[in-house]
Amino acid sequence: MKDNPPKDLETIVREDGRYPLEAFMFLQDGLKRAVKEVYGEQAEREEGPHHVTGQQLCYALRDEAIERWGLLARTVLKRWGINSTLDFGRMVFLLTENGLWQKTEEDKLEDFRDVYDFDEAFGPSSLGEEL
Repeated sequence: MKDNPPKDLETIVREDGRYPLEAFMFLQDGLKRAVKEVYGEQAEREEGPHHVTGQQLCYALRDEAIERWGLLARTVLKRWGINSTLDFGRMVFLLTENGLWQKTEEDKLEDFRDVYDFDEAFGPSSLGEEL
């Protein structure tokens, strides 16, 4: 029996259908940010995987969203079908199950559950603004 060739990101996203490709591109940018925050310049100097936890990734994604879109962050994520940190986990596990990303034995989808509340994380107070 012949092994099927690995699927590319676009195929995986299309077949899954829950989140758009743009959301996965954002996820990849968030991962780069998390790795840089956790490993600093070491990540740039050394090849190979640099593991981050689900919580570390979620916080990096929050910071990336606020930096990019400010008060529109919640709206952009909602448009993409991302309504909680668990959605980030579902995206991560879709990529790991299809061999595009790696995980450790300790990594679980539950690591992404309720890391923070989206309304609080992306509301006016997240930017230090008053209503």
